[in-house]
Parts: sequence; structure tokens; C-alpha cells
Amino acid sequence: MIAGLDHVVVLTGDIDAASAAYQTFFARAPAWRSRGDGADRVLFTLDNTTLELMAPDGEGANADRIRAVLDAEGEGLVSLCFRTRNIAKMHRRLDRLTLKPEPIVEVESRDAISGATLAWKRTRAATETTGGIRLFFLERDQERPLSVRTTAGSITAMDHVVVSTSDPERAAALYGARLGLDMALDRSHPDWGRLMFFRCGDLIVEVTHRPGKPEARAQDKLRGLCWRVADIDATHARLAQAGVDVSEVRAGRKPGTRVMTVRGGTCGVPTLLVQPPAVKPS
Repeated sequence: MIAGLDHVVVLTGDIDAASAAYQTFFARAPAWRSRGDGADRVLFTLDNTTLELMAPDGEGANADRIRAVLDAEGEGLVSLCFRTRNIAKMHRRLDRLTLKPEPIVEVESRDAISGATLAWKRTRAATETTGGIRLFFLERDQERPLSVRTTAGSITAMDHVVVSTSDPERAAALYGARLGLDMALDRSHPDWGRLMFFRCGDLIVEVTHRPGKPEARAQDKLRGLCWRVADIDATHARLAQAGVDVSEVRAGRKPGTRVMTVRGGTCGVPTLLVQPPAVKPS
């Protein structure tokens, strides 16, 4: 029923600075800018999902809620939004599985530059039923415009989003049995704990449980994002030249991958870049 990860939301107190930082990071231009309902939003749409930057705008209940989250949690990754082909069926499933969905609402957004509009239908599960993670679900018929590449070494797509949990059985039941994502990996190791992969379109929701962390009743956390690149050496050189704090390129845990850590310029979101293994000719 879930077709993919439609977008992730990153809160920021300075939308212009955040937009400039992510344009440098992605080497892609913003695809959308809109204001309304107490929020100022900038969207970067890559090959398989969108990153939405959101900041409070003006006065009102929604602007106050955004400011309250920023005051309590600071800038960073705050929610996931899954795409579904039938929001009514998705809502019924969420309701039957006691995820307490909000009523479906219809939303419209207008791009401040082009004047184009996008419309969708959306609901949200109650956070007390999702381990504390803000999960949204939407249906839309229109495709968003892609973010135009501005230089070589750009980011191509999302590889995975990381959720940390203190209750892996609860998380496995949520993302697998209740939301219907395909569990592709469930592995434990004495050094790094339990690791679960759930396929979501062509990316992964990665759920981690570290030994010795807080007890089971603690809330889950969105821990970070991993993005794909075609040539990690070119991306490393580009980001280093732009003054972004990055690690050296190293071998990834998955055989054949190469990775690097991005230490700044992401609004507080822990960020990893990965170059997938080379495809062997058949």
C-alpha cells in the first residue's frame, strides 16, 4: 500500500541559509518554494524522493508549533512522509491497526517562482502509536519538478533513512507488519547491535538498536540520512572545495561500497554519502 518515501522534513530557523547550504550540498537547485499555513518551505527533489526544508513564517498556530519544535529539539530531521496510491485505503488500514490517523485533508501548494500548483491528500498517524516518530501519508497524482543539477558531482538520490529504536520488536511490528514494508534484513552483532532494513520503493528505512541504550519505553528517533552519489571522489572534491566539512572517503560496510561522512551544512542532520558497488557487466 505504501509506494515509497515521498519526502522527509527538516526544520530550520533560517530558511534562506538552509536552502543555500543544501544547494551547495546537493549541487542541485531548489525545485519549489512556497509559503502558507504558518510555514515557509523549500523543496529539493532528487531522483527518488524530496527533502523539504521548513521554517516558521508569520503568526498562527502552525507557526507556533514549528517554533516550539525548534525550541525543544533544534534544527534537524523531524518527520517522514510516505506516498500511497490510495489515501482512503491507507487511512482505513491505519485506523484498523490502531495508529489513530488524523482525518484526511486536501492540500494545495503554489510555487512562488513559477506560479505552478501541486495538490495532494494527506493524513498523519498519532505519534504515540509510532514510537514517537512523526509519520505522514499522502496521495498525489502530479509529479514534482526535479531539482536541476548545478555542477558535476551532484547528489543523485536517497539511499536510506536511519531510525534508532530502544524497542526493536515494536519497530519491526510497526514498519513491517503494520505499515507493510518488506523486511530485507534482520541482523544482530555484539558490537553494533541489531540492524533491520525495510524496503520502501528503491530506498531503505534502516532501523537500528544499539546495546546498552535506554529502556524500551523511550521514544524512537530519526537519526540521519544517507544519499547516493555516482562518483564519490568527485563529490568529495566538490564539497571540500566549497568549504564543507567532510571526512575522507573510506570503504563502506557493504562490500563494494565507498562512503564518506558530511559533518556540516545539513541543518544538524547526520549525513552519509555512499557510492554503490559497480554493476558488473552480464
